[in-house]
Amino acid sequence: MTVYVDDMRARYGRMVMCHMIADTDEELHAMAARIGVARRWWQSPANTSGSHYDIALSKRSLAVSAGAVEITWRQCGSMNLRRRATGELGLPSEAEAWVLDARRHKAARATQVS
Repeated sequence: MTVYVDDMRARYGRMVMCHMIADTDEELHAMAARIGVARRWWQSPANTSGSHYDIALSKRSLAVSAGAVEITWRQCGSMNLRRRATGELGLPSEAEAWVLDARRHKAARATQVS
């Protein structure tokens, strides 16, 4: 089980933010508590693209020091797509390829139906 932080840099007021995701919500919340991010900042999958926290870069550094794995924002987005489709994040190294493959399969099914 793993916690991930991406390399996105989005301004939010005076802060610069990135995403933190994990294989399970339990791991995600445990890391958030460990690095001092309040549970109220959790982005629920019911309201967003997937379960995550938007965290400041200072908290990102703490998460990495605590064992979080650094990934790209593309990997993060692809992993969230995969979780919505399969229920699992999968590996960062396979994330973008999985999305491309899923799109190819979807296009092929659409062609067969036409």
